[in-house]
Amino acid sequence: MQSKTDDFSDIRPYSDEDIPRVLSHILDNKDFLSAVGEIIHPKIPYVLLKVKRNFIKHKIEGLLDEIKTVDDYQHLLLNGVILDAIIDKSVDKMTSSGLDKLDKQKAYLFISNHRDIALDPTLMNYELEKNGFPFTEITFGDNLMVNNVMGDIIRMNRGVVVKRSLSLRDRFIESQRLSAYFYKRIQEGRSMWVAQKSGRAKDGIDLTNPAIIKMLHMSQKGRGITFEQLLEKCPIVPVAISYEYDPCDIRKSRELMYLKLNGYYKKKQLEDLVSIFRGVRRYKGNIHFHFGTPITGGFSNAQEVSDEVDRQIHLGYRLWESNYIAYDTLYGTDTYKEHYTEPKKMKFLLRYRGLTPELKDYVLNSYANPVVMQQKAAAKSRET
Repeated sequence: MQSKTDDFSDIRPYSDEDIPRVLSHILDNKDFLSAVGEIIHPKIPYVLLKVKRNFIKHKIEGLLDEIKTVDDYQHLLLNGVILDAIIDKSVDKMTSSGLDKLDKQKAYLFISNHRDIALDPTLMNYELEKNGFPFTEITFGDNLMVNNVMGDIIRMNRGVVVKRSLSLRDRFIESQRLSAYFYKRIQEGRSMWVAQKSGRAKDGIDLTNPAIIKMLHMSQKGRGITFEQLLEKCPIVPVAISYEYDPCDIRKSRELMYLKLNGYYKKKQLEDLVSIFRGVRRYKGNIHFHFGTPITGGFSNAQEVSDEVDRQIHLGYRLWESNYIAYDTLYGTDTYKEHYTEPKKMKFLLRYRGLTPELKDYVLNSYANPVVMQQKAAAKSRET
């Protein structure tokens, strides 16, 4: 257990001793109870909102005697109640591959592509626990901590706070401190998760920012740790997260189109929270997590490691009917027609029948680009 007075007390997740107090506190928050109620019982009408809140509060209070640690909270409430409901109501099937190549006793730095603000690392932790792995700590931007309750929820879920509202100089210093925290926790035996770059890949093009790996090394360089030694001490595991359907696909595409037309895009107040709730509640089809081969050596710099993370994510990405249909439609081919039927193609395209041609192309690109990236990665692998 970490001391509350350590150098990372303002960014670290809550510890075991925090959980009973924090959980009891948020049980008095109507917004929290309403949100959980909408996830678990979305069909109960709004006029019964108070009844639904009371039901959820009673259900959670029934678990309080059993929840003494962060693991208890994640196993019994987050996974056992909330995520079970999300998966049951909005996911056809969730699967994974590659975990048989990982050591359950080892700590890793998981670097994944980023599609959903909250679900990417949360569902990854669900899949890890299901397969007997310990929970990882996960990074969340401080822009999501819009109030004390959101801050509590994030830090209860092993969330590590990434401070983004800083000057360029302070952001650099904070990045080094965050990287030092990553290193410290991995040496203590706790795996970490970070997205391959800041923000979601709204266009479906998954590319890693090498600064993540560069900063990790810089945080330890002064202690005499070489780049090779860093990879041995902090093995990196690329993770490809594949959603069959993206509940926020039109919103993301509209943002990209606006950005292209106007040169900027300013988020509305609470827009990220709207995206979180939409991603949680709406249909996602199938979801697959592919855990790659640990990167532990043989690379001399951050760019080489980033390229390897990209290669593994692109090749490990599970392509669905939605990806193949979008590709063939966008490029006017029948290259992947064996992966879908005409009725399935018509049903998929009907989702976007009310969009302008330009916006529809943005959406289709977001589904087609993983196919393009996999094609390029496969061709490059054959060359080498």
